[in-house]
Amino acid sequence: MCHLQLRTLVFASWLLGYVVFLLSIRRMWTGKYVRSPLVRSLFSNMVSEGDAAAADTEEWYRCCPDLLGESVRPLFVQSHLDSDTRAFLKQSVEKSGWMFTQLYHSFVSTVLSPLVSRTSINGYLGRGSMFVFSASQLQQILRIEPEWRAQRLLDLGAGDGGVTEVMGAHFNEVYATEVSPPMRWHLQRRNYKVLDIDEWQQTGFLYDVISCLNLLDRCNDPLFLLREIKRSLVPNTGRLILAAVLPFQPYVEVGGQWQRPTEHLKIKGKTWEEQVTNMSDEVFSRVGFEVEAVTRLPYLCEGDMYNDYYMLDDAVFVLKASETSEEAAQ
Repeated sequence: MCHLQLRTLVFASWLLGYVVFLLSIRRMWTGKYVRSPLVRSLFSNMVSEGDAAAADTEEWYRCCPDLLGESVRPLFVQSHLDSDTRAFLKQSVEKSGWMFTQLYHSFVSTVLSPLVSRTSINGYLGRGSMFVFSASQLQQILRIEPEWRAQRLLDLGAGDGGVTEVMGAHFNEVYATEVSPPMRWHLQRRNYKVLDIDEWQQTGFLYDVISCLNLLDRCNDPLFLLREIKRSLVPNTGRLILAAVLPFQPYVEVGGQWQRPTEHLKIKGKTWEEQVTNMSDEVFSRVGFEVEAVTRLPYLCEGDMYNDYYMLDDAVFVLKASETSEEAAQ
């Protein structure tokens, strides 16, 4: 009996010490202590419940068309906060309030982060779901009706499949790629056809739509990836849905460490509008794509014990193969 009481006391002391440790880390959580590019980006854009109540969330969607280049200006599609986005935010706020769950998540993340990627940790814990666009926002930028259907969708770097599900409602076959083993399991559980990252280009068939959401700044060779996507789309009607976090800060995650990609894409411009124009005129045109539509959306992620949710600034493009491109001219 005494032995059991001692073990209980030790566990309670450890738990109390861990909570105190987390609270002390929270006090230190200022910009100068944040080193990884992703965390710096998250930190600068994080939104707490109190901030959200005071802020006008329409700022997340605001664009100054006069600052867009002439080639992009008429292609901008204005988005707004809708019911699906509100529902995701509400769910994130509720989850962040589960104190013991958040303590457990924080502890596991602390233990595993030196060995395992952040994506895999989230996969093991079943947390960190992302939100890029709602069903109505997707239909708006693709210019499709709710009942529109096509044959094949490929979602590159699909994570747990939450965003894939929004797109998948319009397709007979849904394929996905993901490097993280636990995230692959989540995708298989949703009955998506999971392909290896070197397999999707060699299936023998083409895709009606390929999505590349917030992946361009996380891969080692982004221009090569765009060229492979272009070759894998159905001619004429195939479309690429590409989301990119702006400002553009490329890095590759390797076992919990952040590294510069081998092929470094430098996007010029200080404002969201200038970077969108530069991506359209300089990056996409180099690989034979042209912009069909672009919108500004918040890239949302479930929060933790520190914040109800996190928000990054996204540019979401719909791209099609251009009839004339620099590559074709060479």
